[in-house]
Amino acid sequence: MDFSLGQDRQMLVDSLRRLLAAKAPFAARKDGAFEGSGWSRALWQDMADLGAIGAWFDESHGGYGGSPFDIAVVFGEIGRALLTGPYLAALQAGHVLAAAGQTDALAALIAGTSVVTYAEEEADTWFDPAAITTRATPTGAGWVLDGAKTVVAAAGSADRLVVVAQAPQGLTTFLVEAGAPGLTIRDYLLVDGGSAGDIGFAATPAVLIGTAGEAASVIEAARALALVALAWEAVAVMDVLRDHTLDYLRTRKQFGQAIGKFQALQHRMATLALEIEQARSAAINAADRASGPRTTRERAVSAAKVTIGKAGSLVAEEAIQVHGGIGMTWDLALSHYAKRLMMIGHELGDEDHHLARYIALGQDIIPA
Repeated sequence: MDFSLGQDRQMLVDSLRRLLAAKAPFAARKDGAFEGSGWSRALWQDMADLGAIGAWFDESHGGYGGSPFDIAVVFGEIGRALLTGPYLAALQAGHVLAAAGQTDALAALIAGTSVVTYAEEEADTWFDPAAITTRATPTGAGWVLDGAKTVVAAAGSADRLVVVAQAPQGLTTFLVEAGAPGLTIRDYLLVDGGSAGDIGFAATPAVLIGTAGEAASVIEAARALALVALAWEAVAVMDVLRDHTLDYLRTRKQFGQAIGKFQALQHRMATLALEIEQARSAAINAADRASGPRTTRERAVSAAKVTIGKAGSLVAEEAIQVHGGIGMTWDLALSHYAKRLMMIGHELGDEDHHLARYIALGQDIIPA
């Protein structure tokens, strides 16, 4: 089976890697990711100009690709560079806009002139859209929203928000402009870099996206693509942690020789390498199945999330353990990669959530 990226995707990967190496080195991250808005709008524009954002969407929607593997390779480079920003949220928001035929808003996102984030989760939803309590009420002039959302990526610096709310007809998506009446945002920086915010709506004007009451399948499909993106980001982070750890094993000496010559550490690194390859296989499978039938797609992305959660914990712990105390220090890039990997394990549902989901979805394919 051929797992090569293909010429076009490889060119995108190479271009992205050069861009991020030049404009998002680790030295810049230590400041930019943990102050101000927590991310670079100028770099967002550079990513858009390179076609990295457009690669997430099909040509019929104004994009340049749209395959799950196109999404995957972009997020692999985001993971390798530890890039902060509302990229994952914009991916979900963009696919909601695309499904609804919101061509103008999507075109601005692809061009980089508009930053659109995604507001779905609430304090008590636990990744279950049916538990959403934010209300959408029709009025003579359109719709208004009342409720609250939590941990919305780059909430304080985005231009627009795609919001999931309960309308009288059921789950529905809306577009809200930054600065809209009744919109309040409590912005904060995140422990692994970047920013998010808690949002309140009080009779906030909103524009309907798609058909009222028919958003459930749309947001599920968008989340599946986001899980593919997270899986590939996680594997890229694991690769960096492995490489940094191998370099340390080759250079750190004890008892007159490199510690990499000690058999116990060789065995641990072999186990780590096997776990990373298992995670890579799960990420590839998720991308491959993301365009398939709903149950097949959802089982594949949940399986990938379980696998990267398990492998990610091991890789982060082993990398720090081998380095010793220095592995926890702020100035060593390894600690930042380890922290990001642990956070990915909880984003869009942790191991327990997705294992239970995988089992439940399996009931759909088992004959009664």
